[in-house]
Amino acid sequence: MISDKIHRSESLQRIAAPLLAWYGKNCRDLEWRREPLPYYVWVSEIMLQQTRVEAVKPYFSRFIGALPDIPSLAACPEEKLLKLWEGLGYYNRVRNLKKAAQLVVREYEGALPGDVNALRRLPGIGSYTAGAIASIAFGIPAPAVDGNVLRILSRIDANESCIDDGKVKAAFEDRIRTFLQARMEQIHPGRFNQALMELGALVCAPNGKPSCEDCPVEEMCLARKRNLTGSIPVRKEKKARRQEEKTVLVITDRSNVLIGKRQDKGLLAGLWEFPNYPGHLSYGEALLEAKKHGVSALRIQPLPDDEHIFTHVTWRMSGYLIQAEEMDALRPGERFKAVRIEKIEEEYSIPSAFSRFSAYLKGEEGTR
Repeated sequence: MISDKIHRSESLQRIAAPLLAWYGKNCRDLEWRREPLPYYVWVSEIMLQQTRVEAVKPYFSRFIGALPDIPSLAACPEEKLLKLWEGLGYYNRVRNLKKAAQLVVREYEGALPGDVNALRRLPGIGSYTAGAIASIAFGIPAPAVDGNVLRILSRIDANESCIDDGKVKAAFEDRIRTFLQARMEQIHPGRFNQALMELGALVCAPNGKPSCEDCPVEEMCLARKRNLTGSIPVRKEKKARRQEEKTVLVITDRSNVLIGKRQDKGLLAGLWEFPNYPGHLSYGEALLEAKKHGVSALRIQPLPDDEHIFTHVTWRMSGYLIQAEEMDALRPGERFKAVRIEKIEEEYSIPSAFSRFSAYLKGEEGTR
């Protein structure tokens, strides 16, 4: 049963002033905050999903520099789009970004609508992102409830409802919406939402012990008073990720490298990859697979093992660097082709799962 405390706004009233004062002194200087245009807020919020702020900063600058507005995003070729996103992961985020941009160009003359329900109808925009855009860019009293906000408010009220329950999140959203609507003249909704998010990112952090001594609302936090910060918020137990063993082949003549495009559906859909195979292949097995591409190997060396963690699966990867004869001798299959190594850096989006292996293209450092 959802605690009645979720529905009350008294604690929001109490924390508002010290929270906003703290935010004014401690908020990070972020490019998308300096000029909170709807497009900037939207792009930054999509990038920040599953990604740390510090990692997003250079990507945001590069993305906005290349695609400064919604029409340019809508018209961007997919290969360029994926290259701009390379390293951020979760590539469906940027594909949905483009789909939404195309819809905005068709239906809203290239400008994001200042309406929460209209925003939620765009691909890739859920309740949190719609609330963030509406409140920050348009000043609409809409909640933007993410994990940070759920964690903070659960601790403030010592609420032991499971925050993974959709009904719990909806109740928190209703509570914040009611509060913001009542305080429109005193509090900017976007500033209040960002203050909560910032507190969750910098002080009431998701991993490890919260820095309660630095919290502007410490005296109002019931979880702190009752020594419950280690058990609140309550989360569902996560399912264990499945493990997949893979062998990656970096086949190169030092000028070119063999890559193939992944299928259009599934994990890392439509991105480029090195040839890879289930299981850990022996030297002989790796050479046999290389020969299927027409490679006559001059040299083969093992590469250090690597691991990449996705949401539901972990790839445990071994690899080989295979120095081939001239790549013109290759007979790549339909999915594979030889490309210049410098073109990889400029044009082809290789997902971060393979980034460790990309490092060996220009030399043999680190082989053994």
